[in-house]
Parts: sequence; C-alpha cells; structure tokens
Amino acid sequence: MAGERPSLKADQVTRRFVLALIITDAVMASLAFAVAYLLRRAIPIPDPAEGMGPLIEHVSMLVIHVLSVLSVYFFADLYSLAKASRVDELSGILVGCTIGTLIGVAVDSLALRDFVVGRDYSRMMVLYAWLLSVVLIALGRLLNDLWRRRVIRRGVGRRRVLLVGVGDIARMILQKMLWMPELGYDAVGVITLRDDEGQDLLGVPVVGKGADLARAIDDYAVDEVIIALPEDTAHRDLLWLISQCERGRVTVRVYPDLFQIMAGAISISELGGLPVLTVRDIALRGWRRVAKRILDVVGSMVGLVFLSPLMVMVAVLVQLESRGPVFYVQERMGLDARPFPIIKFRSMRANAEKDGPGWTTEGDPRRTKVGNLLRKTNIDEFPQLINVLIGDMSLVGPRPERPVYVEQFRRSIPRYMDRHREKAGMTGWAQVNGYRGDTSIAERTKYDLWYIENWSLSLDVKILVRTFLQFFRSPNAY
Repeated sequence: MAGERPSLKADQVTRRFVLALIITDAVMASLAFAVAYLLRRAIPIPDPAEGMGPLIEHVSMLVIHVLSVLSVYFFADLYSLAKASRVDELSGILVGCTIGTLIGVAVDSLALRDFVVGRDYSRMMVLYAWLLSVVLIALGRLLNDLWRRRVIRRGVGRRRVLLVGVGDIARMILQKMLWMPELGYDAVGVITLRDDEGQDLLGVPVVGKGADLARAIDDYAVDEVIIALPEDTAHRDLLWLISQCERGRVTVRVYPDLFQIMAGAISISELGGLPVLTVRDIALRGWRRVAKRILDVVGSMVGLVFLSPLMVMVAVLVQLESRGPVFYVQERMGLDARPFPIIKFRSMRANAEKDGPGWTTEGDPRRTKVGNLLRKTNIDEFPQLINVLIGDMSLVGPRPERPVYVEQFRRSIPRYMDRHREKAGMTGWAQVNGYRGDTSIAERTKYDLWYIENWSLSLDVKILVRTFLQFFRSPNAY
C-alpha cells in the first residue's frame, strides 16, 4: 500500500481524458465547418455561392471558428469531467457553439477580412457551421463518453474512495458506486464513528474509526473521502473529520443534511442590531408563476392531443381485464396543503384498499396484469394531464402524497410542509434522480426543497426531458 500514490496516476489519466475530449471537440468543429462550406457551395440558397474560393482559402476562418468554440467551452467549464446529465451537457454545447460561432464571425469580420483573400463568410454558411457544430460535437462527446466509460470499467484511472459512515446514507452511496462502475470509484474501506457498527458494509471492510481517518488515507492511498453521516450528527464532528482529511492530498465530499440544503434559502438580517437568519420566501409570484402556468397549459394540451389514442387503448385494456372504473381517483395534498382529486388509470383491483391505504411495493398482489405494465412504464400517470390543465397540478413539482401520509411526515421530517408552497407535479427533481415509489421520504424531501428553492423554466424543461428519457426504465416504478 505504500509507495507511489494511485491518485497521481489517476490525475494523469484524467488529464489525458480531458485532452482527448478537447481533440474530439476540435475535430468535430473542424468537420462541421468543412461540411458547412460544402453545403453552401452545393445549395444555392438564398443565391449561388459564386464568390467563394476553394476550401484551402478558408483555413484561417476554420481555425478561428474552432478556437472560438473551444475557448468558450473552456471558460464555461465544459472540460470538467465531473458527470453532468445529458441534458445539461447538451445545453452547454448549444450555448457554447452559439457564443463561439458569433465570436468567430466577429473576429473574422473585424480583424482579418482585409488581410486574407477568398473571404465570403455568408450568413447561410454561418448557420450551417453553427447547426452542424452543435450536432457533431454532441455526437463526438457521446462517443468520447462511451470510450471513457469502457476504459474506466477496465480499471484505468479509477479513484480510491474511503467512506465515512455506515448508516442508510452511506449504504445508498456505496450501492451507487457498486452498481455504476463506470463512475470510476473503488471503495477501499469504511470509517465508523462507533464500535457497534459491524465489520463491513456491503462487503467493503471497516478499516477504523474517526480517529484513524488520517492514517487510513495514507495507508490505503486514498484519492477521495466521502463523508455520509446521519442527520443528527453534530456539526463539530463533521468539521473535525474534514480537518483530518486536510493532512492528505485528497478530495473531500460531504453528503448534505437538510440544514445545508436550506442554506441557499437563508439570508442574514437583524433584529435591533442582533443578527438573525431569515428563511427566504420561496413561493413563485408574478411573471414566474405566469410563465410556469403557460408551460403547464401548453404542455398538458399537447400531451392530451398526442397521447389520446394511447389513452383510449389503455382504457379499453383496463376495462377488459377487470371490472370496475377505468380511472382511479384519489385524494392528494397539493398547493397550500389543499386536497384535490388526482386522476390515474386504475392499476389495481377495484377493492384493493378495502383494508385501508398502504404503500405499493414491488410484486404487489393487488395489481392487475395490465396495471403492472402501466406502472412500470408510468402510463398510469397520463390522466394527470387533466389535473395539470385544470390547474390542480403542474407538469413539474413535488409529487403529491395522501393526507394520511402528510400528517405522518410533517411530524418527523423538518420543513416537509414547504413542499406544499408550490403545486404538486406529475414529475419532479426527486423522481428523475431515482426517488419514486417505496423510497426514502426524507431524501425525497431534500430534492423537492432544492427544486423549489432553485426553480427556473430551464430546470422544468430539463426535468421534463429527463423524465422522457427515463420513461421506460424507471427503477422504482411500482
């Protein structure tokens, strides 16, 4: 375990990954420019390109275009290998190509036009170059990502991780590492804070207690320390653990508790000269509420129109399999904790809740065969577009719960009722991050609060796109 630290090798591999990504972007941007030139020569719109010289005379323009795009990507931190969602990356590619193309045209027009012959950077060629750059760079990054995942799976550039904590949060993080080897993390050990927490966690050995953290970092050549402690851990204990990590050359990550998530919604004010913390009012008002409502109305109307043939077919299948109503109407809590009737396709037998309400679990015997398919594909949620259209729900927001569960959760989960400061949603930030069905309500609440406190139209669009991409592979859709 002694000797050269694997972190140095991992850092070298990371630099090579970044270099490969830069080269990929440069090649794709160059190819986009070359194809744009050929398209401009081949398509006489708006007029024939008679004044354009051969491609060799446009090399300086090509170089400016490529350097402009790469420079924008660099300053926009698009060469960080920290994993972002596909939607975020595509958004960054689109914005970066737009700004980079405009900068390239400005530099070419203002600085070099009088010094290089054969200059005819037409507006159609600019449009072609911009559009092709977006498409080809996105394709190139996808291929680069697949290659990088394959290399990491083979053991190249993996990072050695030490996990602090053995509770539910630590178990969840470790499961993510084990189930997704493409992330490039190897858990080498677990640090506990008490003596009664076992000898291992999911097969990863316990290598010491809190006082052994600094020694374990050196002994196991650790690259990263992830601190995942229970919610009731004192902040002074967290600060002490972080101080132990500062002795080594490691990255420290901390899984946030609810107070840390709340920090973004808190401002400092004063009371007679005394500093006090004020929780920011996070309710949507004014143009923000209007914009979200317009998105809901347009989205729900489009959805109902395009999905109506499928919904008719589902209604027939539900009716043919078992007697009872096609739709299942249930009371849920929405905006300002007001109850409303949520509409779903019936996925269980008509008397499924004769013994009282209960969570739906995997393999639930109350489900029908058609209902099982509807839940796994989330098609049972489609009638909620009606709830969105009439204003009871939004396309995106915290998922609504039944009143009986709301009463339970509000007594045990801090700030749980803040979820009701906004309309309930068909999908939400918690759902696209895997918190659906029979999952932790406390962790789901953290995601819901983060969404409410960081709302934007672009975030709603991102969640809708991710929901669509996850449509047929939601792991907790029961």
